Amino acid sequence: MSGPLDGCIALVTGASRGIGAAAANELGRLGARVVITARTQGGLEETDDAIRAVGGQATILPLDLREGGQIDAIGPTLLQRFGRLDVLVHNAGALGRLTPVAHILPDDWADVVAVNLSAAWRLICTCDPLLRAAPAGRAVFVTESRAREPRAYWGAMGATKAGMEHLVLTWAQEAAISNLRVNLFDPGVVATRMRSNAFPGEDRTALPGPDTVAPALAALCLPGEVRNGALVRA
Repeated sequence: MSGPLDGCIALVTGASRGIGAAAANELGRLGARVVITARTQGGLEETDDAIRAVGGQATILPLDLREGGQIDAIGPTLLQRFGRLDVLVHNAGALGRLTPVAHILPDDWADVVAVNLSAAWRLICTCDPLLRAAPAGRAVFVTESRAREPRAYWGAMGATKAGMEHLVLTWAQEAAISNLRVNLFDPGVVATRMRSNAFPGEDRTALPGPDTVAPALAALCLPGEVRNGALVRA
């Protein structure tokens, strides 16, 4: 059975669990070969099994988004292996420690900046040529409401996600005259591990799961989607 993304190559970061894994599974169901990345090999293998269970294909690419050289190699690696890249979903993110701004430790700051902001810039640099060359290149960056709604103790997460949003929307304007479409996706409140770390006493059973928002994210990756430079909420 064919799907709208048959023959396409999709790269998904943070795909070992949560929204990244659910999005990768949905893209695989729609026909894409999904290149799934994360630091956790075991989690990637579980995502790979789930994609194959729905009839999709996956390739595991373990990497640490804090290591810039590993990100820079993604574009050349995909070009050599597959000759193309059609979809980029940057889902990986770092919460950091929820603490007053004046108490943020240098190492914690560096970690959150690396994952939430620097990795986004490096992914844009390494994937832009391939996505622009694709018949209908699509890029979706998962964001968070704290980028637009500051809240006490969320300074590191909010600041870096705000920076990422600005960078992504700037890229979208630059790509407007091409076939590439770039958007932000805010999944809202979802039962993820990051959410549990931020709100440890919350009842997760009352929250929607990652699978409920994956179709809306995947819709931004389809060839017929014409939206560009938008912030889309689930």
